[in-house]
Amino acid sequence: MRPLAGITVVTLEHAIAAPFCTRQLADLGARVIKIERPGVGDFARGYDERVHGLASHFVWTNRSKESLTLDVKHPDAQKVLHRLIGERADVVVQNLAPGAAARLGLAYDVLAAKKPSLIVCDVSGYGSDGPYRDKKAYDLMIQSESGFVSVTGTEQEPSKAGASIADIAAGMYAYSNILAALMQRAKTGRGQHIDISMLESLVEWMNYPLYYALDGAPPPKRTGASHATIYPYGPFPAGDGRTVMLGLQNEREWAVFCEKVLLQPELATDARFSSNSKRSAARDALRAIVVAAFAPLTAVEVIARLDAAQIANAQVNTMNDVWAHPQLRARGRWRDIGSPAGPIPALLPPGSWADGEPRMDAVPALGEHTDAILRELGYAADAIAALRAERAI
Repeated sequence: MRPLAGITVVTLEHAIAAPFCTRQLADLGARVIKIERPGVGDFARGYDERVHGLASHFVWTNRSKESLTLDVKHPDAQKVLHRLIGERADVVVQNLAPGAAARLGLAYDVLAAKKPSLIVCDVSGYGSDGPYRDKKAYDLMIQSESGFVSVTGTEQEPSKAGASIADIAAGMYAYSNILAALMQRAKTGRGQHIDISMLESLVEWMNYPLYYALDGAPPPKRTGASHATIYPYGPFPAGDGRTVMLGLQNEREWAVFCEKVLLQPELATDARFSSNSKRSAARDALRAIVVAAFAPLTAVEVIARLDAAQIANAQVNTMNDVWAHPQLRARGRWRDIGSPAGPIPALLPPGSWADGEPRMDAVPALGEHTDAILRELGYAADAIAALRAERAI
């Protein structure tokens, strides 16, 4: 049995942060009922059409869910929603616009007064109070507000991360907090309110550069794909034009790198490079030495030397390379899941699933489960037809 079997999550969600959280709850066996706007649904459904006509973000974050279409502004739809929460939900998750959940009667204090065991998780850009509470917050805005963009990119130009890391961070903290709340409820019988902000989630990830700049000290410099404070640590060209990523962590590795990779053991005692801080300060000179040493070699030959010396290294893979990655293939990490567009490959969630694999059911079509859920709540066919005629569903 999956660990969250028997747990029902009702979620009013869009985009990435909340859907990523609830998809992971579904992976563990929770029943996740996704409330979507009739005719449109989660706006992430329209981001692109890259997955056989479906949106890449939506496919990633919404498998194994049930889609129930409700116009939550319609009084009859609100009755359905509150019945669903009252009769079925263990957890409610929402990342609606600031204030929207409260206007729908979904504030924690209102719901908990009727159902004290309920866990309510609100995911927002800046949190439920404070001067930024009502600001719109998209991933790039939070990457900027958190300081992430200021330390990412090249010396000439800052850059955002290629993935939606603010959304991902918030989704992960929402997920882990809900798991902790479920454990707490098993002891006390009581639910609780969880207030997750994207800003606080990403600032938590920023603690190293924050401490580096403590008391007004200069922050880490932007160094592209190189490490800002450890060197050599980053991309280096081989003689065949390909790039090898490598990284050293300590003085023992530096000595081995000089002897077995650069074939210049005397560099290990060169005063210019005798500590990490000195190597980082002299990175231009050291880079020239490394590039010259790699110039007669192909990337494969460089990696062979690095592997023999047990120096960390990696290829700079493209997305196509990752789809075909030999390590993922050898460990059997790919599965096929269903979708309205047919089978789609999906990565098995990280972890070892000794007691049975995670749930990896289909990506739902918009409103696919509406009638079945309403029947489960006791609505007869004519009542469902009336709700549809009223455009409440």
